[in-house]
Amino acid sequence: MLHHIFKLLSYGKIYEAPIPDNVQRVLDVGCGTGLWAIEFADEHPSAEVLGVDLAPIQPDFVPPNCKFEMDDLEEDFTYRRPFDFIHCRYMAYAIKDWPRLVKQIYQHTAPGGFVEFTDFDLVIRSDDGSLENTTMKQWTDTLPRAGRMLGREPCPGPKLERWIRDAGFENVVVKVYKLPIGPWAKDPQFKLIGAYYHVTVMQGVEGFSLRLYMNVLKWSYEELQVLLAKVRRDLNARTIHAYTAMYKVIAQKPAAPEEKKE
Repeated sequence: MLHHIFKLLSYGKIYEAPIPDNVQRVLDVGCGTGLWAIEFADEHPSAEVLGVDLAPIQPDFVPPNCKFEMDDLEEDFTYRRPFDFIHCRYMAYAIKDWPRLVKQIYQHTAPGGFVEFTDFDLVIRSDDGSLENTTMKQWTDTLPRAGRMLGREPCPGPKLERWIRDAGFENVVVKVYKLPIGPWAKDPQFKLIGAYYHVTVMQGVEGFSLRLYMNVLKWSYEELQVLLAKVRRDLNARTIHAYTAMYKVIAQKPAAPEEKKE
């Protein structure tokens, strides 16, 4: 569902970095189900596409130029050849040391190659005050606090630009999108996105919460279910105009300096 939402935001594109059509080596960092890597491999049959994730949840039937590996991205990268394009999407709550990860991505990007990061600021907000004094606001304020207690960054989106610039990338382009939760937006494109995103949040609300509330905050299962029932009620309320922010950052590694002539 999120893969489709990201495509809607980019009007059908699965990436926006200005890479050449004949790009050769591509890495999908934290590939999840592998959908992005598979689509990219189909669109670029001459490219060698590698998807890496800690969970082996990718399909077996994939294009011949696409493969998946299980690995911990917080360990040292061991790739022997650099990549022309590295893609990293939706790693909120997954990474402890973001600056280290971005530096490793820089080190394994070929000179002149591109990176594209897409990630969230997962705090739910509203611009008209309709979220105030709701259970959903209590929920969205608590989840990031619990995530940081685990040493994870729940809202990497706003910080991506700084991490990417600090790593040494240049030609940095930042795009920020508001993702409505529900079909309340007037714009037809964002009304559709909001409808899809509402389904995503409704289906994921318990999965997002279980570990953080029970293991970290020490709530009982029964207490959490009462809270989540109220959160779902708020999510379905058309009077609450809630959204989260999504950041896309595209950047390029400096080209290698020309060799000095004798």
